[in-house]
Amino acid sequence: MPVPEGFAHHTRSDGTVIITHRGRVAVTLRRGRAAAFLAEVEADDPQLVMARWTGNFKRGNERMGKNHPRNARR
Repeated sequence: MPVPEGFAHHTRSDGTVIITHRGRVAVTLRRGRAAAFLAEVEADDPQLVMARWTGNFKRGNERMGKNHPRNARR
């Protein structure tokens, strides 16, 4: 399994943490979850932690693929 890459996180002045993947927002964390995330990032590999916290954020467009002509059933 390849090592995750392309993740970054930014902390806003109100304590909100924005996790991005290749420039696009993947997750927004607030309050307690943001604090827990920041503590975990300090203790472990940041890329792995961000990949775990974002979960399956890239899901959602798979349904559109079944309507593509290439995937149409005969």
